[in-house]
Amino acid sequence: MSDDTHIDEHGPEMDFEREDLAPRPILLFLLALAAGCVLVYFILRGMYSYLDSYESHHQPVQSPLVQQNTADTRVVLPGDLVKFPQPRLETDERLEINDFREQEEQTLNSYGWVDQPAGVMHIPIDRAMQLVAQRGLPTRPQAGSARSDGNTGKETARQSNTSSGPAKRK
Repeated sequence: MSDDTHIDEHGPEMDFEREDLAPRPILLFLLALAAGCVLVYFILRGMYSYLDSYESHHQPVQSPLVQQNTADTRVVLPGDLVKFPQPRLETDERLEINDFREQEEQTLNSYGWVDQPAGVMHIPIDRAMQLVAQRGLPTRPQAGSARSDGNTGKETARQSNTSSGPAKRK
């Protein structure tokens, strides 16, 4: 057999693009984009300066009785901190939380008054646990529990009376 039927690989059906994108259109696009950005910048700057001058011209006249305060109110002096209401911003979180924890530990592990006129005190946790282990938890008598004396029903009724007047005896 002969090789007369040789097919050309670069025939008209299988052609590739011989022209790349030229640098000139790319440069023109980038220059137009930069010019557009500069134009938008100047338009916005002019618009904001116009709005700022418009706002400053249309401000109401301030009363001459108002004192002008030229001090910078953003600067807070240490003596001014007590003037601010609670809760205040934390200045040193680690130091403040450590002080708070020490104060709580001291309260939990010491004796002290909660309400002195009423005679209420707080005691250390360890001592409270010892007392509960010794004495047990306080309990109330259950309704209907048997007592040794015969007036159980009358005593329970008198204790559970919630009416506004005194209990009537017959």
